[in-house]
Amino acid sequence: MVSPLAARPSAFLRRRPIPALPRRRLISATPLRPPPHPSAASPPSIRHHRRRRRPKPSFFPARSSPSQSDSPNPASPPLPPPPPREGAKPIPLAISLAVGLAIWLLVPTPAEVTPQAWQLLAIFLSTITGLILGPLPIAAWAFLGLTTSVATKTLTFSAAFDAFENEVIWLIVISFFFARGFVKTGLGDRIATYFVKWLGKSTLGLSYGLTISEAFIAPAMPSTTARAGGVFLPIIQSLSLSAGSEPGDRSAGRLGSYLVMSQFQSSSNSSALFLTAAAQNLLCLKLAEELGINIASPWLSWFEAASLPAIASLLVTPYILYKIFPPEIKDTPDAPAIATKRLEEMGPATRNEWVMICTMVFAVSLWIFGDDLGISSVVAAMLGLSILLLFGVLNWDDCLSEKSAWDTLAWFAVLVGMAEQLTNLGIVTWMSNCVAESLQHFSLSWPAAFCILQASYFFIHYLFASQTAHVGALYSAFLAMHLAAGVPHVLATLALAYNTNLFGAITHYSSGQAAVYFGVGYLDLPDVFRLGFITALINALIWASVDPQAYSGTILNFLLSAKEDFQMDYKCNYKFTNSWDAANVSITDTGRLISANFILEDSIRWRSASMGSTRRRGETTKPSLSRTCSRQGGRPRWLPFGFVVPSAGLQSMACVVRPASKGGGGAASFHLACRF
Repeated sequence: MVSPLAARPSAFLRRRPIPALPRRRLISATPLRPPPHPSAASPPSIRHHRRRRRPKPSFFPARSSPSQSDSPNPASPPLPPPPPREGAKPIPLAISLAVGLAIWLLVPTPAEVTPQAWQLLAIFLSTITGLILGPLPIAAWAFLGLTTSVATKTLTFSAAFDAFENEVIWLIVISFFFARGFVKTGLGDRIATYFVKWLGKSTLGLSYGLTISEAFIAPAMPSTTARAGGVFLPIIQSLSLSAGSEPGDRSAGRLGSYLVMSQFQSSSNSSALFLTAAAQNLLCLKLAEELGINIASPWLSWFEAASLPAIASLLVTPYILYKIFPPEIKDTPDAPAIATKRLEEMGPATRNEWVMICTMVFAVSLWIFGDDLGISSVVAAMLGLSILLLFGVLNWDDCLSEKSAWDTLAWFAVLVGMAEQLTNLGIVTWMSNCVAESLQHFSLSWPAAFCILQASYFFIHYLFASQTAHVGALYSAFLAMHLAAGVPHVLATLALAYNTNLFGAITHYSSGQAAVYFGVGYLDLPDVFRLGFITALINALIWASVDPQAYSGTILNFLLSAKEDFQMDYKCNYKFTNSWDAANVSITDTGRLISANFILEDSIRWRSASMGSTRRRGETTKPSLSRTCSRQGGRPRWLPFGFVVPSAGLQSMACVVRPASKGGGGAASFHLACRF
């Protein structure tokens, strides 16, 4: 006989509302206590119908104590956590907008600047403030800045999107794909494991093995973040856990903390060693070209200038950290055995690994010798990526899933585009001239100005959470300030670029690799700030002073050479006869000229001194080598200007001196001090 309740459950449900019961009672076959109403003891079909009609709870307590389960009036389950806030953060948004509006509406536009340029500067600074404070993700906020520049007609649509055609930006995007190839094939892991096997018998040797292996693969894997997260951090975690060193625990200091800190601090020098070791390096030289500074054979020139100081820092950093941040475990005899076992598990190199090796050798060779062959860096990278796609090492889904590459393309192109337009509209020139006048007001020589500007550029990075964002925002402006202060062009260009890598390890948010290494849980925040600052000072000392007598590319040698008259003087002794007379010295063998400074040792009152250049016929490159200085006599002194010479398009160089009054009556001795 069929129960009437079972035959008509819906009618019963309409008459008797179901009491709210905790999840545990609904699924329990035997209730812990009698139900509060007889209807609760319905047949199983009723219970099944209740579960189907009743919406599924979104939160269940992990555990339920007996007292709670046995309570006749159980408390309602906890509410689910609130969803994350959508949209912009109010306070950072307000501050970012306030900065732009204040500059746009409250600060008077200087006479030397057009209203359009000043309006773009306001939008740019508002964008930079937002990148620092983060009211939205970086790419989203950059898009808002781009939209504002177009909507207010500050920039045309084509001008706003012009940077998306920038070769260097696409080279950076392709570098992410190369890094993915290293991770996908396991080639980077294999190389690092070999160095652990060879050098890993002690903790210090283990650190050196990881450091050297990163420097080895850096020129072909142009992403420090990818090297950190895809290659070295998994190896460090495996070694640390096998030694009983757990993240977020007191045992972290046994091994893991030291290895992570050493690799973190050393990675900055690995990135600075090669032009193609980090994306921001390529951008620095591109921005320098826009200011008229062209470095011949950039890959080789970069490596030549960076090799000794970078290698010295790579050798010194693990040892210094070993002394001031020592691990509890000094010897790691099991590490080579672990590495050997891991290599056995990997087996012989696969076909894809060999394709990756050959492709990277091919790409790096073109990056080094591409100028002689007429192949640009981005074309070399495109050829390399095409090979990886053709052989199936990467597929297009791999490229599409590399979100960081496309995200970088979006926001980085916006920043670079705004920076280029600020240069074209004269903002950068105006700012650099203001700084140069201030430095001249304090009678600072260019070496002193160089040190002040470099330190400012470095420590401003405490406000930035990205190296590439820092470059896009400030590199052009600071380089223009260096040039206006008379700093040799190549020195200013490379020093700022090297600094861009070295400040990537000063905080836990200073770069992509910083977030990777700090996020694993082996480092404490005070240690990151303390050791980041100490290591930065050590790096600055090394990069400024490594073997200045034997190596002419270091910063200190540039500063010393200013007092040693560089390497060759073109002198002139001349007696003036009238105020229209002029003495000059010129050179025409400029093919290997790197830099030049104008030195005047006068015995008369002179009206002006100038330094300039001529271009080859038909050459469109602008050397930008013309400047005049006026004064009213006085003791012999260095003139506050000098130049680094772009080899392309330069035919000759000359310095001219004119007397201050009619009749002359004296002689002037001056020379053009050159470095080849």
